[in-house]
Amino acid sequence: MSTLATAAPGRRRASRQPDGAAVAGARDRYLDALRALALVRVVTYHTFMWAWLSLAFPSMGVMFALAGSLMARSLDQRPAFPVLGGRLRRLLPPLWLFAAVVVLAMMIHGWAPKEHHIGSWWTAMLLWVVPIGDPPGNAWAAQATDILWYLHTYLWLVLLSPLLLRVFRLSPVVVLCLSLVPIVVVQTVWTLPDNDAGAVATDVATYVSCWLLGFAHRDGLLQRLRTGPALLVAAPLMAAGGWWAFHYLTDGTYDLNNIPVAQAFWSAGFVLVLLTFRPEMDWIGRIRPLERLIGTFNARAVTIYLWHEVALVLSVPLIDAMWQVTALEMSLPLGSTWFQFGVTWVLIAAAVMLFGWLEDIAARRRPMLLP
Repeated sequence: MSTLATAAPGRRRASRQPDGAAVAGARDRYLDALRALALVRVVTYHTFMWAWLSLAFPSMGVMFALAGSLMARSLDQRPAFPVLGGRLRRLLPPLWLFAAVVVLAMMIHGWAPKEHHIGSWWTAMLLWVVPIGDPPGNAWAAQATDILWYLHTYLWLVLLSPLLLRVFRLSPVVVLCLSLVPIVVVQTVWTLPDNDAGAVATDVATYVSCWLLGFAHRDGLLQRLRTGPALLVAAPLMAAGGWWAFHYLTDGTYDLNNIPVAQAFWSAGFVLVLLTFRPEMDWIGRIRPLERLIGTFNARAVTIYLWHEVALVLSVPLIDAMWQVTALEMSLPLGSTWFQFGVTWVLIAAAVMLFGWLEDIAARRRPMLLP
């Protein structure tokens, strides 16, 4: 998509390149490390269900901000339609493979698409093909499918990005300030319908500010912001989010994942601080195993996200089977959640090797067992 600038394409792209940024095509180790950390935090949260993790590191807001930065970079370099097509190509095939396994498993356990309330069965099943809303499922697979809200939120933000980027560049500060208004309105003044459309709108309104902060990062606005002013802006945002979380407890917990307004404000402030700081990360390149691990997380991010809950579910019967082996029962801490956490990562690694190659094909790379 073209920007509002009237300069020639080459000069326009150069004007959007942040000061000191890497050359086109180079990896940003800081952003890669943040994405890897966010994925680790997601798996940790779903294993231990520690509410404080949503405050310590709001991983979904970080992931949306990073995706927004990359989306803006792509829109600066190519027309909108090829960019949108490329994003869909990278997202959908891994989802289709996931759907083939999960939908078949649900049907074996008695689920039928016609039981869903979204029109006819084929209309409901289309959501497994293009997830503009939550794909249908049953209670048996709820733990594995509840995470799919991220996909429909990501998809809508991608589709809206050409328009959002154009509006953002008209007045970045004003647009960033206004980006938190929708979630406050739909949670306090105008109640959205209690259906799939309302859930999608709430998710998009919750994280659009982080997506726009990704735009600001791409344009170099955050890099030019000094630490002091960044903290002065972030502090009241996070204070507002924290106050809302503790004032409007959901089910007796301050877990931000259940309190959209608090999530939006806390995540926006947290992301603002993270993307304003630009720590030197070249040291990662000197630790090859760490660099390889972070690279694998980034190249297999969709696979890790999609399959981590399945791995967590499968860890339970696997550990139950270990209890039947006396040697394992006596030598391993089978009753520890930390042990389950370790088993889950082993199963995630297996999923990466079994299914991750599809991300290479979707990205038009040579398929590899491990990137």
